[in-house]
Amino acid sequence: MIRPTEVEPRNGYRIWLRYSDGSAGEIDLSHLAGRGVFEAWKNRAFFETVHIAPPGAIAWGEDLELCPDALYMQLTGKSVEEVMPGARSLLADA
Repeated sequence: MIRPTEVEPRNGYRIWLRYSDGSAGEIDLSHLAGRGVFEAWKNRAFFETVHIAPPGAIAWGEDLELCPDALYMQLTGKSVEEVMPGARSLLADA
């Protein structure tokens, strides 16, 4: 599985990520800032605590996480099938 290996906070509610396959770049999270649990990001010091939590989630504190697979797809433009082959058929069978 492709997992995040590095994360850094950037200006304007952006984060920079690197994944185990070498993919890297910035992701803009400003559409989430100030909404619901993401209200916490208004405190810039808290936003800058971003880290990789087990098992690879992009996290702030203990209660705020983003899915690393969704961020990978956003970063690379890859589809669910490209990232997780067979995932759609598993969901259809459930």
